[in-house]
Amino acid sequence: MSTDITNDGVSPESTDPHPESVATDTPQDTHKDRQFFGQPWGLANLFGVEMWERFSFYGMQSILAFYLYYSVTDGGLGMDQAAALSIVGAYGGFVYMTSLIASFLADRVFGSERTLFYSAVIVMIGHLALALIPDYAGLSIGLVLIGLGSGGVKTAAQVVLGQLYSHTDTRRDAGFSIFYMGVNIGGLFGPLITNAIWGWGGFHWGFGIAAFGMALGLIQYVAMRKTTIGAAGHDVPNPLPKSQYAPWIIGAIVVVAVVVALVATGIIKLEWLSNITAFFALVAAIALLVQMYTSPLTTPKEKSRLLGFIPMFIGGVLFFAIFQTQFTVLAVYSDARLDRNFFGIDLPPGLINSFNPIFIIVFSGVFATLWTKLGSKQWSTAVKFGVANIIIGCALFFFLPFAGGEANSTPLALIIWVYFLFTIAELLLSPVGNSLATKVAPEAFQSRMFAVWLMAVSMGTSLSGTLGGYYDPTDAGAERTFFITVGVATIIIGVVIIAFKNWVLKKFIDVR
Repeated sequence: MSTDITNDGVSPESTDPHPESVATDTPQDTHKDRQFFGQPWGLANLFGVEMWERFSFYGMQSILAFYLYYSVTDGGLGMDQAAALSIVGAYGGFVYMTSLIASFLADRVFGSERTLFYSAVIVMIGHLALALIPDYAGLSIGLVLIGLGSGGVKTAAQVVLGQLYSHTDTRRDAGFSIFYMGVNIGGLFGPLITNAIWGWGGFHWGFGIAAFGMALGLIQYVAMRKTTIGAAGHDVPNPLPKSQYAPWIIGAIVVVAVVVALVATGIIKLEWLSNITAFFALVAAIALLVQMYTSPLTTPKEKSRLLGFIPMFIGGVLFFAIFQTQFTVLAVYSDARLDRNFFGIDLPPGLINSFNPIFIIVFSGVFATLWTKLGSKQWSTAVKFGVANIIIGCALFFFLPFAGGEANSTPLALIIWVYFLFTIAELLLSPVGNSLATKVAPEAFQSRMFAVWLMAVSMGTSLSGTLGGYYDPTDAGAERTFFITVGVATIIIGVVIIAFKNWVLKKFIDVR
């Protein structure tokens, strides 16, 4: 750990009124002689903690919708299906919205590294609440804690990772792709093991195994914390005066109390939650972009990059609105329409969530190698985003021949093919978007810029719950209209983004 960090975790450099003058290459030089697949060794530790956090998160999420709408006699809560899918979408969006809280704490209170550590602890406590506290009390406490903690882990881990590299380091996208492999190893085994435990002992046992996985990740991170991370993520770029602590804490308590009261009294209906979450994610993204753009700490070049980021944001929203239907629309499709018989074994419906991570694990290394080999000749970010939207939009068309089919009549091979296309599109957009957010971030607002990117993910994830309310697998015509409309809209967005690639590159200046 760097010796220039004071006892309160604030670097003396963080008080510079012009953060752009602060050297940004120190963290990645701390362990430059130690390599992990040609990358900084700190990547290995962040890879591990994120893998276990995603194990717990995706394991829990793969059975969440079924827990909500399955009958009480089957171990569920017996909710209306539309309300259940809205909650799943809203919850997924909420996880990414909490990146706002994480970015605030990282930039103004703790620094990114300590925010990562505290968030991982909160995630583990949340899974324990789901496992041990029954009914709606356990659901509410568990989802809120997991949402808060997961948003912190996602934001802080990738900001710390970004600080292991210089802005011009050509290994950067490859490093994020390797990191993304860790995410998806967790995403593979989480649903596999959680669904197996659910089938053996019930939903709460499944939630319990998720808590165990997060505990393993926390132990691993603490053991490697000092020797691999170094000074990365320890600076507090814009420290909050201690006199402002009380107003912020009181304000947060009031907001939480009001939201809980509105939902508990039925003023806010469960079916509205996904739309409400998407709306607040949009408002938050606009507010953050305007604040950074108008800040005197943001240089003219950084302002130009923020403008170029806007089309990428829109493309991300549309992409994730489809991609995250794997936990809403495709969960229902798997439960009701998919033939899940695999060599005489009836697979649990939540197991489809393991197909995407399998493909990610296989192909993320390929993409990392491809971007490394191509270097400056690789596609620009705008082209990658555009092609990703076109591919995932086209993937929906493969459901059309099976529209209106009988229960459990769609072959398993179809969903595997669709998830393959989802994966190729994801590798073109998601890790690249993560990397882009750290490259175009103003020096004074590194965590905040990543939070803006996660607002795109939040909006898309929330809208996946909204889309679940429009999906009707019992009506062939409605089902065809659903897949065609959503698919065509996303393809158009992809084409438009590619058409604007030169404008985007001009705004990005020296970032591709």
